[in-house]
Amino acid sequence: MKNKITLALGIVLVSIASYSQNKTFQKEEFKQWAQTPPMGWNSWDCYGPTVEEHEVKANADYMAKELKKFGWEYVVVDIRWFVENDKAGGYNQTDPRYVMDQYGRYLPAVNRFPSAKDGQGFKPLADYIHKKGLKFGIHIMRGIPKKAVENKMPIKGTNGITADQIYSTAMQCEWLRDNYTVLADQPGAQEYYDSIFELYAQWGVDFIKIDDLSRPYHEGEINLIRNAIDKCGRKIVLSTSPGETPISAASHVSTHANMWRMVDDVWDTWPHITHLMDVAQKWYPYIAPGTWPDCDMIPLGRISIRGERGKDRMTRLTKDEQYTLITFFNIFKSPLFFGGDMPSNDAFTLSLLTNKEVVKMHNESTHVKQLFQKDGKIAVTSKAKDGSVYLALFNIADNDSQKVSVNLSDLGISGSVDILNMWTGEKSKVTSTEIGADLKPHSTVLYQLKSKK
Repeated sequence: MKNKITLALGIVLVSIASYSQNKTFQKEEFKQWAQTPPMGWNSWDCYGPTVEEHEVKANADYMAKELKKFGWEYVVVDIRWFVENDKAGGYNQTDPRYVMDQYGRYLPAVNRFPSAKDGQGFKPLADYIHKKGLKFGIHIMRGIPKKAVENKMPIKGTNGITADQIYSTAMQCEWLRDNYTVLADQPGAQEYYDSIFELYAQWGVDFIKIDDLSRPYHEGEINLIRNAIDKCGRKIVLSTSPGETPISAASHVSTHANMWRMVDDVWDTWPHITHLMDVAQKWYPYIAPGTWPDCDMIPLGRISIRGERGKDRMTRLTKDEQYTLITFFNIFKSPLFFGGDMPSNDAFTLSLLTNKEVVKMHNESTHVKQLFQKDGKIAVTSKAKDGSVYLALFNIADNDSQKVSVNLSDLGISGSVDILNMWTGEKSKVTSTEIGADLKPHSTVLYQLKSKK
């Protein structure tokens, strides 16, 4: 009897494991995978297309030690991890040595990622990161490799369909020519995307950033990608890139991706920040659990070690500008992906990422809205779980200090109000009908307001 029970239990466990391995997720279940905006690190701003395994591990180690307790968890390897001889400061498109398997699927370059030897792919690196309680992500380009097309490589899961039967040269990425467009309605197209996500699920990928997808907007391939992720059996957060994602695609992207870029790359110059704030105005209505308009990576700390914009440096933004950037990203509830080399962080940079009250606002706040953006003044507000109100005031003017203020009635509060300056920790009260601050050019203040009625 005991043996029969043991055998039955074993069958049940195998069945459960089999179900888990082959689970197909239901429509829009993916929104549950990112109920708060994802937070992590991405290798692009500091290493461009040349990041190596030891650098990824060093950043994971730092995140586990310094940032994990504040909610930072994703470690993402950005572009061209499958090229053995890539270079910083522009891509090697002259004689790239691609690494891929027999089905035309890119594999990590072993000279840069030694643990990928013997066909193991990114699984050993993902295991290293998972053991630290973190999550692992990668970047890919939309489409199918040109090399797979040229060599007529078979598509896994099909009966004889090859890569040259599902591609088009139309709409090929203008700035990186590794891939061709996948014709979404061709037999074998869905199977190709299914095959690469099957591989990524085996590796233990938790996050994927897919480039050349949002501008112009490739609805057909986004549909294939959504289907493939939902079938792969692993909860892989989907980030589309770069911007500007067209607002006309808002309904589609918010039902297919967890996050999508609003603008092109944001670097450490003031015009990048003001352009972002301008474009973001149309995206406030689409901030929702599981689906997040994305401000791009955070170009703070030490960047461009082998990067694409300028030389190795600490961010060129002033401290006031850094507060402005990080405050906007947080109150807007953008995903937060730090772009600097984290082991190189100084104390000030770390403080921008580890403010408990700011992190709580980023995770928990609701009803995010812009009150105004005019004459170099911006006010953005949201609500806390306890009924208090968050308020960020910005002076984005270039030359003049100016007062930026809001009527308390516009925030839905009145009477005596307790104020917490969330960056300095300073507490005060206001009994007038408005709240404001005298702000230097390019500076900000972030308040939490609690009404005492």
